Amino acid sequence: MDAVDEDFSGEPDPRWRRYVVGTGELEPTGSTLRFVISDATPRQYSDAQIDDYQGLPRRRFLWRPPLRLTVRACFSHPAGTRLTGPVLSEVEGPAAGLRGTAGFGFWNDPFLMTGARMPALPRALWFFYGSPPSNMKLDLHTPGYGWKAATIDALCPAALRLAPLAPLAVPLMNLRPLYRALWPPIQRALHVREDVDFVDMTEWHTYSLEWGAERARFSVDGEPISEDAPSPRGPLGFVMWLDNQYMVVTPWGRLGWGLLDVPGDQWMEVGRLTIEPG
Repeated sequence: MDAVDEDFSGEPDPRWRRYVVGTGELEPTGSTLRFVISDATPRQYSDAQIDDYQGLPRRRFLWRPPLRLTVRACFSHPAGTRLTGPVLSEVEGPAAGLRGTAGFGFWNDPFLMTGARMPALPRALWFFYGSPPSNMKLDLHTPGYGWKAATIDALCPAALRLAPLAPLAVPLMNLRPLYRALWPPIQRALHVREDVDFVDMTEWHTYSLEWGAERARFSVDGEPISEDAPSPRGPLGFVMWLDNQYMVVTPWGRLGWGLLDVPGDQWMEVGRLTIEPG
């Protein structure tokens, strides 16, 4: 694994595969790269993305621990949630916050977006954003939407051993006392950890994750936000994207996917990307 040091001072390095669909665009500014979605509609998937795994089988994905990822980035809109006391609530108005999903980090591309592979359960560690109505309620203590540091490894042995019990467990999760009792050990088996990132997404920040063999650490501007997250196994591929989709996955059996309208322009702007193995 070679180190990466990308400052986007020109066209992105040829190592990055472009994935641009719908109204998505990748716009070099001369010193940054903007991932732009413009006037997207629920009738069409729109995505602006770079990655390093298109066309590769998962066994040939490039990245394994230990490594450190650092990204300097800002967004056109704030998160579609706001902090009101200890509670997160949705910002009022359809265009008040960033819409869809966005982020950067490492995953196994389980949903066949960029290659003819077999479907798989997800593995990932990344900074991930999902706007309402997304509800991926995988961590007992965090909402199912928002700007987060997150890990998951649904392919680890402990998670696979629990898979046959899912048809029995899901109905029980609809009873709140049972959900609060049963979900924590399942969450640990899935290597799920999510920590909400409360920074202003419209400001420039330096996001870092350290992927170790057993544990992962996330920080923003040098301040830790998650220090003891479980690490997924590699190999994984790098991805950085902005799109107009939402997803619903809950322990009590709600599943859903759809597309959102994006009035006008929204973007993620990236000024620096480094990956340092070892």
